[in-house]
Amino acid sequence: MQTLTGFLLTRQWHDTPNGIELIFWLKTNHGAVRVVIDQQEAVCFIRRSNKMSFAASIQRRPLALKTFQYEAVDGLYFKQQRDLKQLRDHLAYDKKLLLESDIKPTDRYLMERFITSALTIKGTAIQRSTWLEFHNPKLSTAEYKPDLTWLSLDIETHDLRGKLYSIAARTANNSHIFITQTAPSTAQTDLNITWCKTEKETLQRFFLWFKQQDPDLILGWNVIGFDLDFLQWKCRQLRIPFDMGRGEDDAMVLTAKEQGQINFARISGRVILDGISCLKSAFWRFDSFALDFVANQLLGRRKLINHQEDKLAEIRRLYQEDPIALAAYNLEDCQLVADIFEKTDLINFSIQRSKMTGLAMDRQGGSVAAFDNLYLPRLHRKGFIAPDLGSLDNPKTSPGGYVMRSIPGLFKNVLVLDFKSLYPSIIRTFKIDPMGLIIEDDARIQGFLDASFSRTQHILPDIVSQLWEQRDIAKQEKNAPLSP
Repeated sequence: MQTLTGFLLTRQWHDTPNGIELIFWLKTNHGAVRVVIDQQEAVCFIRRSNKMSFAASIQRRPLALKTFQYEAVDGLYFKQQRDLKQLRDHLAYDKKLLLESDIKPTDRYLMERFITSALTIKGTAIQRSTWLEFHNPKLSTAEYKPDLTWLSLDIETHDLRGKLYSIAARTANNSHIFITQTAPSTAQTDLNITWCKTEKETLQRFFLWFKQQDPDLILGWNVIGFDLDFLQWKCRQLRIPFDMGRGEDDAMVLTAKEQGQINFARISGRVILDGISCLKSAFWRFDSFALDFVANQLLGRRKLINHQEDKLAEIRRLYQEDPIALAAYNLEDCQLVADIFEKTDLINFSIQRSKMTGLAMDRQGGSVAAFDNLYLPRLHRKGFIAPDLGSLDNPKTSPGGYVMRSIPGLFKNVLVLDFKSLYPSIIRTFKIDPMGLIIEDDARIQGFLDASFSRTQHILPDIVSQLWEQRDIAKQEKNAPLSP
């Protein structure tokens, strides 16, 4: 038996014949750790008054829980997540029929244990090649500050679906460039270059070196939408594994299917942090998020190929005439990204946000999911189940802040009053809470308001206070502005 404390990197789930399998990768003081939780069930809820019949594979059990309208609730348990999804799709014509059916199994498992990112593992460890593995250990919330290793990645190509010219990568300690090119006769350079005869050799040598570096984080600039997407496509074209993950799972880039969606990368045990998305989520604003522009604004440096030139034509020329210069350009892009992350403290920001909200480090946005992570387990312990997202038509929903009508023109002696953190302050001061917003009025009407519904017992003000305390601690540790 071993007890380890670590920081959550990635979370995945798979349907299996024996139930849902949850896979968590963590970083600990003993290195990478893989946690497998098997034979899990997917769950959602339904009003007991709904006598709808279900397939024999779906178990229905009465629970001591109720809706916000005080209706008794039953739990629906599924052996596989896809069965729950099929039921949701079948009942999509009325989102009020199911309750909490939109929670992922990995998120529900963690939130019900009040785990956001740091956790303690108690169980029997199995030594794998480069990681420890636990099967069905006991997980609990903890305090832990990870020391994450990173690798900055950039590639150069002929075009979006053309030849792979080179792959450059930089870590905190070393760098390497892999080029699909014969070494020039006068290859005198301080750069660490591996010359490869074919694209296949370039990829295989890079993957081998990458595995040896074994980074926790992959940094880049549009790294999912371009670099990783191209590498996956090239691996499929050459029929070789896209071998960038920890463990035995292949990496995968899922391309957006609808307008407004973004590409998503799933690499077991490694977090992908894109510089553009991270800066935006940390409230940085620039006229352009091109790497050359941001690097000039933050670092006073620019890319080695001037932004006014025909960049693609210049890259092709360098590949054919001066591959060492191309290698230097490729590696400098990696260095610029790494320096931007250091200058803006984006890695620490992502860690702190994950600790506060329970969102994965690479999850951008997700305010609703963050609210669910913190609120739902506390709501359940009050005896209530929440409705599905988008199913409420309650007239008492919050209208938001009042915005005065503007008067266009030029004015002298303008006074600007910006109330920082106004919403959290209002929530804490007036004890505003979603459960209380619905329950208190109903309870007063029915004449049974008790102490459990009093304004001092509401959930959200306590959560907000805890988040603000964590933010203040983080700011003191790093002396940098952080926002939950």
